[in-house]
Amino acid sequence: MLSKKTKYALHALTYLAKKEANEPTLILEIAENSRIPRKFLESILLDLKKQGILNSKMGKGGGYFLRQTPSQIQISTIIRLFNGPIALLPCVSLNYYQRCDECTDEKTCGLNKVFIDVRNETLRILENKSIQDIVNQEL
Repeated sequence: MLSKKTKYALHALTYLAKKEANEPTLILEIAENSRIPRKFLESILLDLKKQGILNSKMGKGGGYFLRQTPSQIQISTIIRLFNGPIALLPCVSLNYYQRCDECTDEKTCGLNKVFIDVRNETLRILENKSIQDIVNQEL
């Protein structure tokens, strides 16, 4: 299940994607229109900026804006940033691998093999979906 932080990040990015390119948007506007608590949103936007997904402009007419086009921002990237692994089991995670305590042999573990397939299909979908796809669904 996606965390609130992940969902809020996706909502904020979708809101910014609907704005004109490089048009700075105030945190308050994003928060009100996306129904995200302002303090929580500030933290999310800073994390997105640190990852190079957003940029900001200070002063009058300032705010946050997308650094990349909406079609370049993969949903899988946002999920990993705020939610962690996409895999449902630690033993099948590509980026956060961890051996399961109860497992005696991953090579013969049926659970491992099935959830590798689940991970692969999930990644196939999420790595081919972007913020632009969310925007397109809302039109």
